Amino acid sequence: MASLARRERFELPDQVRKFFEGDWEVPAFPVEEYQDGSSMVIRAELPNINPEQDLDVTVSDGVLHIKGERKEQTEHKGRHGYRSEFRYGSFTREIALPSGASQDNVTATYNDGVLEIRVPVPEVGPTSTKVPISRG
Repeated sequence: MASLARRERFELPDQVRKFFEGDWEVPAFPVEEYQDGSSMVIRAELPNINPEQDLDVTVSDGVLHIKGERKEQTEHKGRHGYRSEFRYGSFTREIALPSGASQDNVTATYNDGVLEIRVPVPEVGPTSTKVPISRG
């Protein structure tokens, strides 16, 4: 029985451990999309990043590309020791824009951890046309 007491602790694979601990390495990030007048608005939750250095927003061929890199480091110093943690990694998201969307006047702002992108889109008018009927 002494050999059982000395057995090494069972370790879960990293992917399973991270799932249960809540440390998910998900390449995507939450976004919301909605129409605001003549603009399509895309809002992305991207806290704790430097938008000037860590974000790249481009539009090409009717697709909005959001790419970035996260670098976070925390330190805990106390009477009983020191602990340092860091998280890093790149992320990307591609969002198809509606047909007729203009890539010329796209704007992006970053405030309180939220990236907001506005893309001009044509106003949608009536989708049907009345056809006159003539007597033949």
